[in-house]
Amino acid sequence: MLCIDRDNDLGRKGGVITPVVGREANIEAALKLGMSDPEDSDVNTIFGGIKTFDEIAASGRNVEIASIAGDLKVGLISDSKIASQLEDLLARLHPQGVVVVSDGAEDEAILPIITSRIKVEGVRRVLVKQSPNLESTYYLLKQLFTDPKLSHTLFIPPALALLMFAFFSLIGYPSWAIVAITGSVGLYLLFRGLGLDDSMEEAKQTLKKSLYARKIAFITYILAAMLVVIATVNGVAYFWQYFHEPTFPGYFTLIMIYLYESIWWYMAAALCVNLGKVMDMYMEGIRDARTISYLFFILATGLVIWSTSSFILASNADLEFGIGMVESVQKLAISAIGAILITVIGINVSKRIATDSAFLPSK
Repeated sequence: MLCIDRDNDLGRKGGVITPVVGREANIEAALKLGMSDPEDSDVNTIFGGIKTFDEIAASGRNVEIASIAGDLKVGLISDSKIASQLEDLLARLHPQGVVVVSDGAEDEAILPIITSRIKVEGVRRVLVKQSPNLESTYYLLKQLFTDPKLSHTLFIPPALALLMFAFFSLIGYPSWAIVAITGSVGLYLLFRGLGLDDSMEEAKQTLKKSLYARKIAFITYILAAMLVVIATVNGVAYFWQYFHEPTFPGYFTLIMIYLYESIWWYMAAALCVNLGKVMDMYMEGIRDARTISYLFFILATGLVIWSTSSFILASNADLEFGIGMVESVQKLAISAIGAILITVIGINVSKRIATDSAFLPSK
């Protein structure tokens, strides 16, 4: 019997460390969660699992009940934690099959993770029967304000729009507010839509682990963040300078100017992140060919973007950017050859490391 809490209400609200194994332990966990938030549906999920556990046990079958939880950031992070806890349970209990108990479709979205590791004999969804007064407008609004997942999705875009409008009205440029609002809300929706919030959370957890483990990567991550800030400021400064030229060069040209002036700062940041990982792995005696090869691929990518943007800028006859056409063609040709050579070297180095690692004695 496996109860699922994908967004870790057990840990966040009840202070329960998962996985929770055993009937009595699950009753205690459900009571802790119920005392902290009586309206949480995961309370009913656990009690529903206990009821099903008792029914199966009464039939004479050998059965055990366990509850596992993920993370508030539902997605890759929470699913990874659930998968890790599930593997721990399988190693401890060695079950032949499992009955999954959940409170809705969100928790059941991890069924492929479970079925890839053990046979699922059944799924039970525990639905809470609500009285009419709980379905009132007041209750719905209260849920919107208190549920982090809903509030982050519904309230942040309007909040960004209001802040942008207030800011540009304050500085005397209300006409710019529309551009700022559409840009900021668009970036936020793109950020959420591409799942970059999960990546940011993962990066934060990695940074925290690097600090606690006293790894070199912590410093290189901080340095990389500063380089990204420098790159962005430098690129925006040149973008802004040419944006106000008497002859407007066009947005595509402005983007090329931004890339040309900032690309090596971004590449340096990427190299810092990867170099920190390489140094930590070297100190731990780990040799990963892929991590080494990334250094070469990052450098080759920087060369291609830098030379291409240089060529495009030189091709614009109306733009006074200080890059000659002949010079840009030379840059493009040399950079293309250099990028190919760097990539080939990176592939050969990674293959040699992978070959050498295969013959190293296991510790």
